[in-house]
Amino acid sequence: MGWLFLLLILQVLLFGTVILLENRDPGKTVTWLFILSLFPLLGFILYILLGRKQRKQIFQHKHLPDNKLDQAIAQQQKTLNAEKNRLPDKQISDPKLVNLLLHSGYAPLTFHNQATVLINGEEKFEALFQSLEKATHHIHLSYYIFKGDEIGEDVLKILSRKAGEGVEVRVLLDGIGSLAVSGKFIEVMRQAGIQAHWYFPLRFPFLSPKLNLRYHRKLVIIDGRTGYMGGLNIGDEYLSRDPELGFWRDTHLKLSGESVYTLQSVFINDWYFVTRQELQGNPYYPKVTITNLLPVQIGASGPDSHWASILQGFFLSITMAKKSIRIETPYFIPDESLIMALKTAALSGLDVQIIIQGIPEHKLIYWAMNSYLEELLQAGVKIYKYMKGILHAKILLIDHQFASVGSANMDVRSFSLDFEICAFLYDRSITKTLNENFEQDLQDCRFIQLESFQSRPFSERLKESCARLFSPLL
Repeated sequence: MGWLFLLLILQVLLFGTVILLENRDPGKTVTWLFILSLFPLLGFILYILLGRKQRKQIFQHKHLPDNKLDQAIAQQQKTLNAEKNRLPDKQISDPKLVNLLLHSGYAPLTFHNQATVLINGEEKFEALFQSLEKATHHIHLSYYIFKGDEIGEDVLKILSRKAGEGVEVRVLLDGIGSLAVSGKFIEVMRQAGIQAHWYFPLRFPFLSPKLNLRYHRKLVIIDGRTGYMGGLNIGDEYLSRDPELGFWRDTHLKLSGESVYTLQSVFINDWYFVTRQELQGNPYYPKVTITNLLPVQIGASGPDSHWASILQGFFLSITMAKKSIRIETPYFIPDESLIMALKTAALSGLDVQIIIQGIPEHKLIYWAMNSYLEELLQAGVKIYKYMKGILHAKILLIDHQFASVGSANMDVRSFSLDFEICAFLYDRSITKTLNENFEQDLQDCRFIQLESFQSRPFSERLKESCARLFSPLL
């Protein structure tokens, strides 16, 4: 037994040194060392599975060399200078955020767009079905969760029929999020003429660093003219049809115009990574005829990104605020930069409001989330828990001036491990609509009082503290 003990000690020292030399975030380093010390064998397996930094090797051939985004970015500064003086009401009075998203996330600012806010599943799927029926050239669809239930079957029927009409239909599904869909369901798609593929499928022996990197985007692009993005996956629960989950509160966007070019480029890059098929030509980027001025940037980031552009975009947006900050997110596990930005804003006299889940969808995440609330409450941040049902909307509102809607939660997983996409809309009308929805959601929330929160039982505090130790991995 002595030699076995020495072997375990040697393993802890060896892999502990490897983890230290990776120079990762101190919180993540401490978490991995803690796990490795307590559970040497399990810790080693989890580290191989979740912790290794091999992203450069995994994604070295992901991006197309001649990408439409490269062309757009090359002309972006000229376009911005030419168009910015035409924007009404000084929609972009400070170009810092625009420049950040351009340089860190290759997100060109698009001007000629139309945007519609879709509240909950009913509005999203009604609009989506109407758009799918109008498709004549291609439908590109990528989702984290696609279920083979009633709404999933409805989507499949339309896609199959369109493929039969000669429309190019391409589908990307996350290998873990859509695990409930059987291989037969995918085979049905392929037999109907749909080009369907998994993004990082779950395969034997499962011990792969890809397992913890999830495709969390929800995208649909139709004929290169209309795009959908936001928080809603495809499943009956997103239409509040699941009796256990109950009411589902979410937000989605329908976009038309130049911003769809960026959605298309993101999908085409993802498709190329999975299939090595290049999609080129004018039908994928048709001429935009919209003259309406509505500036939109589409920020995409993930484990393949050089910069954490969505995190950086959220951080800069918060620090740019002059009056108010409103956040709606189901999972709130921020990093230290966001915590400091939010506390500083509240202490500076800004009105900072955050709505989070009050009915937990995942208990461990809920406990970890609660561990971050007290210090924010002490700084004057107003925190509300949504009690009507499951909150799943991901929204950031700044000064009633601009907004962000997308797939990214306000948590470390979305910022570093998941492939995410968010729209930054520099439009007061859209922001006004989102603010009205936020205020409506407040009516279904419970306000968190600092005094009552501090008096919660010791058992709750203990669960929260333990869950927080694992928050860099959640």
